[in-house]
Amino acid sequence: MHSLESWAKSGARLVAVAAGREPADLVIRRGNVVNVQSREVLGGWEVAVADGRFAYLGRDASHTVGDDTRIVDAGGRYLIPGLCDGHMHIESGMLTPAEFAAAVIPHGTTTMFHDPHEIANVLGLRGVRLMHDEALLQPINVFTQMPSCAPSAPGLETTGHEITADDVAEAMRWPGIVGLGEMMNFPGVIAGDPKMLAEIAATQAAGKTVGGHYASPDLGMPFHAYAAGGAADDHEGTAETDA
Repeated sequence: MHSLESWAKSGARLVAVAAGREPADLVIRRGNVVNVQSREVLGGWEVAVADGRFAYLGRDASHTVGDDTRIVDAGGRYLIPGLCDGHMHIESGMLTPAEFAAAVIPHGTTTMFHDPHEIANVLGLRGVRLMHDEALLQPINVFTQMPSCAPSAPGLETTGHEITADDVAEAMRWPGIVGLGEMMNFPGVIAGDPKMLAEIAATQAAGKTVGGHYASPDLGMPFHAYAAGGAADDHEGTAETDA
């Protein structure tokens, strides 16, 4: 996983580079900077980078160039923020994290959040650990969410392994786990299922987030009961207009 120095460690140098007192590591020239906040394309702007962070963005970065500064001519290409895939299952494509990263990096993806619940169904916690460990080795940010529902439909499928609340508690101590993956068993949460609530409690106790999955058009009491169960997000649509 790619990591940066904290601003506390690199801030003084960023200021010095922007002010022209120190040289940048990298300067990109003749690029079209896409500002996704203002929805503008800033033609011909230049970018100076130091310690892996943006130190300067403007029309002329000449004052940040030193003898060892790497200069890249963008040639009119577009400079855009890295794309972030907020919810996905790598093994759905029959790939490992390394192979998936190799496929998406050329297209601009720099961050992804994956929930390996399918390998959890087959190999249990060991399978999740394999995916987690390989994710940490990639040159982009691959954050792992601990699967919450393996099996996803208890009583309706036969799986190789089952994820328990103790498994969730153990995984929350791993360095690349950012939270609990989509809580698909929303009927269980609504009914107060002890196993589901224990998984959520273990996640909350670790100070991490609970992913939601409320796949129902009923926005009445069941929805409010599910929301009270601790889910911090939800990627499911609840109405035709959401599609």
